[in-house]
Amino acid sequence: MVSSSNPAVYTVAVRELCAFAAKQGDLDLRFTPTPTAQEGIAGHQAVAASRRAGYRAEVTLAGAYKSLRVRGRADGFDPAQALLEEVKTYKGDLQRIPQNHRALHWAQAKVYGAMLCEQLGLAELSVAVVYVDIATQRETPEAQRLSAGALRDFFESVCETFLDWAQREMAHRHRRDTALQALTFPHATFRVGQRTLAENVFRAARLGRCLMAQAPTGIGKTVGTLFPLLKACPEQELDKLFFLSAKTPGRALALQALSTIRTKAAGLPLRVIELVARDKACEHPDKACHGDSCPLARGFYDRLPAARLAAMQALQEVSDAEPDRRPGTARVRDIALAHAVCPYYLTQELVRWADVVVGDYNYFFNGSGLLHALTQANEWRVAVLVDEAHNLVDRARAMYSASLEAESLRQVRRAAPPVLKRPLDRLQRAWKALLKGQAEAYLVVDLPDKFIVALQEAVGAIGEWFVAEPTRVDVDLQRFYFDAMHFARLAESFGGHSMFDVSQPEIDGPRARGTGGASTLNIRNIVPAPFLKPRLASARTTVLFSATLTPPHYYADLLGLPGDTAWLEVEAPFRAEQLSVRLVDNISTRFEQRGASVAPIARLMAQQFQAEPGNYLAFFSSFDYLEQVWQVFVRDHAEVPHWAQERRMGEAQREAFLARFSEGGQGIGFAVLGGAFAEGIDLPGRRMIGAFIATLGLPPVHSVNEQMRRRIDAQFGAGFDYTYLFPGLRKVVQAAGRVIRTPSDHGTVYLIDDRFKRPEVTRLLPHWWAVSRWSVPAWCSAP
Repeated sequence: MVSSSNPAVYTVAVRELCAFAAKQGDLDLRFTPTPTAQEGIAGHQAVAASRRAGYRAEVTLAGAYKSLRVRGRADGFDPAQALLEEVKTYKGDLQRIPQNHRALHWAQAKVYGAMLCEQLGLAELSVAVVYVDIATQRETPEAQRLSAGALRDFFESVCETFLDWAQREMAHRHRRDTALQALTFPHATFRVGQRTLAENVFRAARLGRCLMAQAPTGIGKTVGTLFPLLKACPEQELDKLFFLSAKTPGRALALQALSTIRTKAAGLPLRVIELVARDKACEHPDKACHGDSCPLARGFYDRLPAARLAAMQALQEVSDAEPDRRPGTARVRDIALAHAVCPYYLTQELVRWADVVVGDYNYFFNGSGLLHALTQANEWRVAVLVDEAHNLVDRARAMYSASLEAESLRQVRRAAPPVLKRPLDRLQRAWKALLKGQAEAYLVVDLPDKFIVALQEAVGAIGEWFVAEPTRVDVDLQRFYFDAMHFARLAESFGGHSMFDVSQPEIDGPRARGTGGASTLNIRNIVPAPFLKPRLASARTTVLFSATLTPPHYYADLLGLPGDTAWLEVEAPFRAEQLSVRLVDNISTRFEQRGASVAPIARLMAQQFQAEPGNYLAFFSSFDYLEQVWQVFVRDHAEVPHWAQERRMGEAQREAFLARFSEGGQGIGFAVLGGAFAEGIDLPGRRMIGAFIATLGLPPVHSVNEQMRRRIDAQFGAGFDYTYLFPGLRKVVQAAGRVIRTPSDHGTVYLIDDRFKRPEVTRLLPHWWAVSRWSVPAWCSAP
């Protein structure tokens, strides 16, 4: 990265330098178990502990060549022997480590050696790559005695290979920051509330703080957050801006906003990359990711330099003839195929040199997230934008949860090779012992140590088998291995933020409850804060924005936001008279009274449609409830056009559902609250003029949610609110937000349930709503 203190100096980590200059050969992602991060750390610590007194571990080194500054930490140095060691942990057969990997290891060792000789004034040095077998702790050192001059020559040759690229990067950074300093807002004026949002985002970047911004639909949140952070890049010396979203439409809006900004500032040298899921980007889904199978993996690193250069040149070009061309994805694919390299992995490589990266939450907040890992390794200064941040709670919980099914273990055990029978049998016995005599359908227990030990042993045995049999392919065993490994890793970090539970369906015979026969074991994350805190801390600033972040303490507690996080509620650009909010307080949608509510709700919907024909969406708490009202509505009001969301709709079906909401169209769509049509869709003008929300959206009361309520209550003292009320009302407000999308829209929303009149509920509704009490007329309620 460009040095903050001297823009004429480019600072690069040893790993990054050697990966750029010395990596050769095929892309090879054949599955072979590798040490976990914890195992690697333990291996390095064991090596250091076994050395003589005076041995120095983690030696910080730095060196310079022309305009390059190289930094890194060598694993160990023994002054008595003048021996520098680079430690590499592995599993299985040492001979299976590819030659191009070994060459990379030696490049790193020699670069460290050159810097150490320079720092200590040594004339020569022994340099060793020490391979450590994680399973046996056996060390296999490979050493060379090299002169300081030879090491320096190697160091300079590697630096020279990188130098031209570094100079290009410095020139690009200078052009980028100069252009961003002069950047002006891409529209003639700010919308209502948009300037306030932009000013607070810029201030958060300047102060190095997190910001939570609740901003209503229609003010241009995407441009209002991207623009100020781009403006902050030069002053705050930001290397990257990450725009993270839970869904594809959010990423598309970000790319569109960036295109608008680039078009307005013709010639803005801004490199934008979109990270796309592997299954969508793969050119040869029928082939494996290695050179013996896929032509785009064969010789990938040999052809990468030319492809990388072409991609970088294309990404910073802005064609006035094609101002609306979507930046990034399409051009990178074309360039990758022209150079016969994999587009997916070329895109991941380009992240290192991009200015803005657009992708899913997972890339930064997951435990193995690419963007966070690169940020840490390269010490980047980054700004993070979290789009529709209300989704992050559930998404983060899923990232740090895991489950194992007894049926999967049973299937794997039956087909396993003989060498794995014993560890899988031990695991199965530990599973059954855990549930012996337990007849409950659902139970929460302490993390079972004996089961976890058996699980870790089974994971280790399966991993060793895969190492020993690299050509054997067993998809079911591999899937179980990944699930078990994820479960075991989460068990290592288990604490008050999660719970361990068991579910046992009612099945007769040998798989009855208490035998483990049909059970599922779960580690459920409840509070993702401990996992997210270090990721938030690694960013210069993080801005979380959404139309629904009320109440802020709920999100701050569960996401682990810093204590000095700023809160902003942006004024809505809408007037109360634009939206008629009618609270129907004489109908209950509680499960017990649901049957009595069906006919009145159907009549109410028909009455509103007759009074003001147009397009409406009706939201229900479940598909069962939706179908009950649908059947009565179709029977009694067939003259009103209607269509319904179905379970497990494909993309084409979802598009067809939304296509019914045409400008000037008429009809009522039935949907599930919290589903695909309750947020993230834009139906402005007369495409949608009203909504019926027949539920508070509260999650169902069942054993899992009740346990979550108790755990959260113990931590924050608001278990019911955090588990039920806040998530439910968020979905209601999101669904109602589909009605008014622009300052010229008008519409009607019915909130159908007597609980909406409770103060603890109404205070969670948008302040600009003017809610009126509206009882269903007697004729609507009559049978």
